[in-house]
Amino acid sequence: MNVASTQAPNIDDRQSLRAPVLFALVSLLGFGLAYSLAGTAIGRTAFPDQAQGSLIEREGRAIGSALVAQPFVDARYFQPRPSAAKYDPMAASGSNQARSNPDLRKRLSEEAAAIAAREGIAPSEVPAELATQSGGGLDPHISPRSARVQAARVARARGLSVAAVDSLIARHIEAPQFGVLGEPRVNVLQLNLALDAMQALR
Repeated sequence: MNVASTQAPNIDDRQSLRAPVLFALVSLLGFGLAYSLAGTAIGRTAFPDQAQGSLIEREGRAIGSALVAQPFVDARYFQPRPSAAKYDPMAASGSNQARSNPDLRKRLSEEAAAIAAREGIAPSEVPAELATQSGGGLDPHISPRSARVQAARVARARGLSVAAVDSLIARHIEAPQFGVLGEPRVNVLQLNLALDAMQALR
């Protein structure tokens, strides 16, 4: 019986590599470059402010972002929530302290007492959010109630009436997103800038 001999086919190594190399190049250029460029272009076209970081500029200079809290130490300005990250965008974080942590309870008690003394109110009247740190430490908003608690101090420091400051707060209250997400809120940076603008017109 004759048995036909078989031999392994002679495969050119360069041909065997051509397909995976081409696939890698197409993937790199398509998903690594073209997709990123297209996403960036769409974002800048549809959401130009957000794509640039929602920066707020005055006289051609960026002074902050509507999305990131920053500290205000002058009595003439509204204060944001405390920040475990010291308002550093590169170190955004919360305190990571549990409710049962005695250090957290001590810090909240001291913070509420300091705010009460600053605003001339009782510690029980201090909104909880003004004494607590947000999860990311960079929340740019406070509630309308937290803003109104500070109105008397800001008005006194600026020589304004409390009614005028309250009216400004009311004009800067943002509704819940899409009407249902979140609570009414006030952007601290934008409110403080509006205060400066209002006084500049006097």
